[in-house]
Amino acid sequence: LIKNKLISDMCRINILYMICCAGSGHIGSSFSSIDLMNWIIGELDKKYENLYFFSSKGHDAPALYNSLIAHGKLDFSYLKRLRKIDGLPGHPDINTPNIFANTGSLGMGISKSKGIIKANKLKGIDSKVIVLTGDGELQEGQIWESLNRVPQENLKELMIIVDNNKFQSDRSVKFTSNLGNIEKKFKSFGIETISCDGNNVNEFSKALESLELSKKPSALIANTIKGHGVSFMHGDSLIEGEFYQYHSGAINQKDFDSSILELSNNINKIIKDLEIKFEFKLSNYKKEEDSGKINNFQSLLNAYSESIVEEAKNNKKIVALDGDLILDTGLINFEKEFPERFIECGIAEQDMVSQAGSFATEGYIPIVHSFSSFLTSRPNEQIYNNSTENTKIIYSGFLAGLLPGGPGHSHQAVRDIASMSGINNLEMIQPNSEKQVKEFLNYSIKSPNNIYLRFCSIPFELPDKFDELSKLKKGHGNTISDGEELCIMTYSPILLNEICKSKKLLLENNINPKVISMPWLNVFDNNWIIKELNNLHLIIVEDHYVEGGFAEKISLAISRLDVDIKIDVIALEEVPKSGTNQEVLDYHGLSSEKIKEKILSLIQP
Repeated sequence: LIKNKLISDMCRINILYMICCAGSGHIGSSFSSIDLMNWIIGELDKKYENLYFFSSKGHDAPALYNSLIAHGKLDFSYLKRLRKIDGLPGHPDINTPNIFANTGSLGMGISKSKGIIKANKLKGIDSKVIVLTGDGELQEGQIWESLNRVPQENLKELMIIVDNNKFQSDRSVKFTSNLGNIEKKFKSFGIETISCDGNNVNEFSKALESLELSKKPSALIANTIKGHGVSFMHGDSLIEGEFYQYHSGAINQKDFDSSILELSNNINKIIKDLEIKFEFKLSNYKKEEDSGKINNFQSLLNAYSESIVEEAKNNKKIVALDGDLILDTGLINFEKEFPERFIECGIAEQDMVSQAGSFATEGYIPIVHSFSSFLTSRPNEQIYNNSTENTKIIYSGFLAGLLPGGPGHSHQAVRDIASMSGINNLEMIQPNSEKQVKEFLNYSIKSPNNIYLRFCSIPFELPDKFDELSKLKKGHGNTISDGEELCIMTYSPILLNEICKSKKLLLENNINPKVISMPWLNVFDNNWIIKELNNLHLIIVEDHYVEGGFAEKISLAISRLDVDIKIDVIALEEVPKSGTNQEVLDYHGLSSEKIKEKILSLIQP
């Protein structure tokens, strides 16, 4: 038991080091779950010939990786490779040793566990599957769907552990979407369920043993503390409604040093009190200096936060619905200004979108918010249903596209344009500057159509005179730089910046392409196409799969016209990698240098 405590606190040190080296990651949920993970991987793994253990929530991947490293199941060299290309992805992926399922998109873990158990039964193999979920994750409907037949099928091989740390992305679970008595809920499905202190190895080891002896499908409600192990990170010290500061992201140097000091003191105290002969060394982490200043810095999130408040002041019909991402979708000020028009839905995208549908039928203008990868996929049927009611809804999707590259493919929205295709009366728009955010939000509110606003969430550099050259005209792109014979077009502000750099490289080869920023993703003006693109070689660059993306849509529009336009596409052709932004752009051929090389290969014999 002491061994578990020692290893867990050492893992906490390495988790901090890993996340700070990566520049991002989830500290709070990693700290709350590491004690349980070490017991399962270090002790329970010895009891079963075929133990499958994985995290359904996936945010605690740094804890899972460090536990695997501590028990010799993952190479120590990976410690510096979190969120690096061909290193450890931001969320679990089966291409990593001893990872059994891709997770990070919430609610799937219990269903995946059932599949593992049933597949092994068909093979005649006995197995044990332990799946760790988050408490906020229990707001996803698939969790409860997956429990319905568990007792009926007598899946005694299944053990569910809920990391009940009481907090989700930004605020407490109780404040966001109160789950009530979780233990009673699981018991109501016929699941053998026990609650205990999930950070106390004496308690949870006995609870796990008791559940195993029951020979029934089981669940452990592990009452943990988010950020456990470092006192100033403890979530239980916050007042109701206060934002938790250590859910995601690296911490500053001062907090890092204070955390390491507290954890190392705890370790040394255990060693001293028990007279254990054990020595450990720390490698110091120092935050790297910023590589350079971004000129003409743009933050679309801040611009959106200001714009939606201004629009709501002038239009009392606007309501904002949020899926537990109030910080990441810029809605803090909206909630403060219009609490009665702010609808928190928790991690329940299908419920959120259907609520929006009824707001629309009752005459309101609902604006629905989440990450694009979740907003456009999980509730897609509900989005389609809403569209058949001939109402108007705005869907604001953030973290759209390939970047940031760190979280990995569960969060990289590279099929959202395809997902939103086929929705009745829906326009797709991607703002490329802070000024365009304001303009397009205003346009979206006034438009009679459904709108999908696709937002880049990371800061970027805007090309010179972009706003002067950009005019909002439906179906029209904006020429950022004139050229001859060749035209490079994109809708992504990140890729626009890369393309402008590519143009400078191409000019060295006496190639002068026209550069166009196209914010309209599925609406095109035929006269504009004829005027701006006819007799050019058009190269479309997009941060989306080729299938179903922008290139297919504008190519179809061009095919219906009497024009001479050759078209090539540079886009994603495989599942996106997790890594630094530059690594990911390079790997997928979307960095300035790679774009230049691809264009040269396309135009030179």
